[in-house]
Amino acid sequence: MPRTIWSGAISFGLVTVPIHVVSATEDHSIRFHQYHLADQGRIRYRKVCELEDREVPQDEIGKGYELTTTQVVPVTDEDLSNLPLPTARAIEIDGFVPLESVDPIRISDGYYLQPAGQVAAKPYQLLVKALGRSAKVAVAKYAWSGRERLGLLRVKDDVLVLHAMRWPDEIRDPAELLPPPVQVSDEEIEGALALMDTMTVDELEGPAFHDRYTEAIAEIIEAKREEKPLPETPEPEQPAQILDLMAALQESVSKAKASRGQDAGPAEVHELPAPKKKTAAKKQPARKTTTKKTAAKKSSGSRPRRPRSA
Repeated sequence: MPRTIWSGAISFGLVTVPIHVVSATEDHSIRFHQYHLADQGRIRYRKVCELEDREVPQDEIGKGYELTTTQVVPVTDEDLSNLPLPTARAIEIDGFVPLESVDPIRISDGYYLQPAGQVAAKPYQLLVKALGRSAKVAVAKYAWSGRERLGLLRVKDDVLVLHAMRWPDEIRDPAELLPPPVQVSDEEIEGALALMDTMTVDELEGPAFHDRYTEAIAEIIEAKREEKPLPETPEPEQPAQILDLMAALQESVSKAKASRGQDAGPAEVHELPAPKKKTAAKKQPARKTTTKKTAAKKSSGSRPRRPRSA
């Protein structure tokens, strides 16, 4: 079992569910160290006091908040564990919403919530069954690592899962990234839908969904260890300039079908009925109107920054 990250309780109205929090994910990335190229000596980072110019052991290191360059307010782990917040010791459920109403961009790391002993078994199961029957997720607040966070509680295989969420003001406005206005025809949209149908899968499993980058790193390490030639890098396909979008969609559908062993014949694109022609209306003389320009006030929706631990 993974180690416990945090222990506390879920607060659901007057119901309390004691829980332990463990990570729901694993990182299988290959890690590298830094070495001196001349003699393969390990390069390490040491914690040095700037005033005494000496390396400091861990038991002499603490946290602090820098008010000025000469004044630091020390903050201990005990201070952080006794924050004057109800969420410092509990995951406090504030409400319930449909999962589809939550923008996925706000959802972050996931954690499994384990019932803490026999006393937690019944209220834990109560929350699992209620969430499963309601088809909703719970929105909660909790305080970890020096800040209060927003979370989403859902059920996975009869286990409660907590997803960290970003606050609304932490999501950047994507409006400035919009492309210039262009016209997309109904036929082109139908072609894209045909390609999506061809590429639809039942689940995110199988050989198409694995970490090829880690495998490639492992191949390089193994080749160097055995002093063999490095594996050849495949030449990437150069994207062709799209002159005919419909032709590109048709070819993409054919290739997708061929890769799945299906008939690679022409894709069926359902044409929409042609729009009726509108009769030209007589132009009326434009009236002169005067408009007053009002200066738009730009309001900032950001929350004040919280002091972060050093």
